[in-house]
Amino acid sequence: MAHDNLVERLAKLDTCAVSDALDRLGLRGATFGVRPLWACPRIVGRAVTVRIKPAGLEKPKQHLGTPAIEAAQPGDIIVIDSGGRLDVSAWGGLLSLASKIKGLSGVVIDGACRDIDESREAGFPVYARAVVPMTARGRVVQDFFNQEIQFAGVQVHPGDLVIADGSGVVFIPREKEEAAIQEAEAVAQQEARMADGIRKGLSVVEVLEKLGYESMVNKEKKGK
Repeated sequence: MAHDNLVERLAKLDTCAVSDALDRLGLRGATFGVRPLWACPRIVGRAVTVRIKPAGLEKPKQHLGTPAIEAAQPGDIIVIDSGGRLDVSAWGGLLSLASKIKGLSGVVIDGACRDIDESREAGFPVYARAVVPMTARGRVVQDFFNQEIQFAGVQVHPGDLVIADGSGVVFIPREKEEAAIQEAEAVAQQEARMADGIRKGLSVVEVLEKLGYESMVNKEKKGK
């Protein structure tokens, strides 16, 4: 796997700092409703996208998700647009096992998955809206992979940066990744100073007002 300094920098941050940074830059990328389905570690990586659609009369030529896993590189994250559906699985235990063995960082799903016990036992992080027992077979098929998708209202392209943790999932568009990470690092540093102030005995009023909480998401006040 090629060295990716931006992924390394992103791994030191959290989704909240990145969301604040995107707000500063006027960018969309933070999502809601997609959460870790077991006690997953934070994951960061580059997106390999998959779109799911309802099954039709034509039999699928490939199992959904498998071409994306084959195309992905170690460290990548599978990003699945299942349209937010909660009534059918878009991912299962065998896919988690194959992804874990290949060295992928995790999967994030705008929809549901199944076999979560198998994913947990394999140690493969899964972020989704729900867990269901219903199979994809006869219900949904893969539409395409590694093209632009919509994930919880956010436009995601192959290669975009992804970060997911207990607070949710955030995407950083590739053309803005350096600026976004730089802003997120500044947010994290300011938040660390504020936490240090609280530990040293400053009141929460002093910390949030005097140390500039609002400036963390207001670019016009940044640096004041």
